[in-house]
Amino acid sequence: MSILSCEHVSVAYDGRTVVQDVSFSVEKGEYLCIVGENGSGKSTLLKSILGLVPVRSGSISLACRDGIGYLPQSTPAQRDFPASVREVVLSGCGQKLFYGKAAKERAAQNMRELHIDTIRKKSYRELSGGQQQRVLLARALCAAEALLLLDEPVTGLDPLVTAEMYETIRDLNRRRGLTVIMVSHDIAAAVRHADKILHLDAGTEFFGTAAAYLQSDVGRRFAKGI
Repeated sequence: MSILSCEHVSVAYDGRTVVQDVSFSVEKGEYLCIVGENGSGKSTLLKSILGLVPVRSGSISLACRDGIGYLPQSTPAQRDFPASVREVVLSGCGQKLFYGKAAKERAAQNMRELHIDTIRKKSYRELSGGQQQRVLLARALCAAEALLLLDEPVTGLDPLVTAEMYETIRDLNRRRGLTVIMVSHDIAAAVRHADKILHLDAGTEFFGTAAAYLQSDVGRRFAKGI
């Protein structure tokens, strides 16, 4: 069953077409990595899936309009957010003045699962980069009942923390059956963890399994030595 289907999607950003005639689909429970060079339209496509950037032509069909969690690229303003860990995670349950028992339990479960429950009272702005990303992932999981979208989730993290984050995401995909779509510049990690690869260069350079990607012309160029 397709949870997402994109048919001949083109997207313009700042008056320039950055995604051109892209078609692919994602089945429930799959893990897709979107790769490609800088400026190839990876993040723009992800924002179009979320409805944050309008589609110029083509169509995007989502089986679930609700139940989507989103972890955007990290920004300096985001890293300096003045709230506790628990408050940040809870905000993933919706912007509310008061949260019910179910929302609080969902936030608590995600904090436990990502091993940040012991720092739930700490200020988010005082955490390390890796801890902050775990907090933001827990926040996204509060909304991600069916689909988790991640935009370069390991940017700026050291190699050990990066490896841990990749393993955590793969574990969530397998154990929860959560559909994952991740934008990444790390092709080696994408091939190692993802079920399928979408390689963009404005248009679709490749879409298929990770194994088939390694055998493709574009895969042999970009995944050389893997």
